[in-house]
Amino acid sequence: MAEPSEDARLRALEARIAAAKQAQAPKPHVEEHYSQAHLAWRMVIELVAGMGIGFGMGYGLDWLLGTGPWLMVLFMLLGFVAGVKTMIRSARELQRKAEEKAETQSKAADAAEANEKD
Repeated sequence: MAEPSEDARLRALEARIAAAKQAQAPKPHVEEHYSQAHLAWRMVIELVAGMGIGFGMGYGLDWLLGTGPWLMVLFMLLGFVAGVKTMIRSARELQRKAEEKAETQSKAADAAEANEKD
């Protein structure tokens, strides 16, 4: 009959094997595709929204002040810059999340490898 410590070690090993198999299991390609498309549309919408808001503000000020299209052009350019900055911020956020995920997976793999050596 096995000692309690051996039973515990075997259960821990089985749990690590199951976790490693789950981590290695391929994700469905369809979900990843839609996720990437969602992120791309998010960035496009951020850019267009910035330009649209700039257009609306510029057009409204031009109409109120009677200055012609100059404020509309200026505010559209400012809206474009704001949209690009928002897109860059979103891209950095996504990159940070991907790096954190990779780091977590690397730590889990290192821990599993260290446990196997013991």
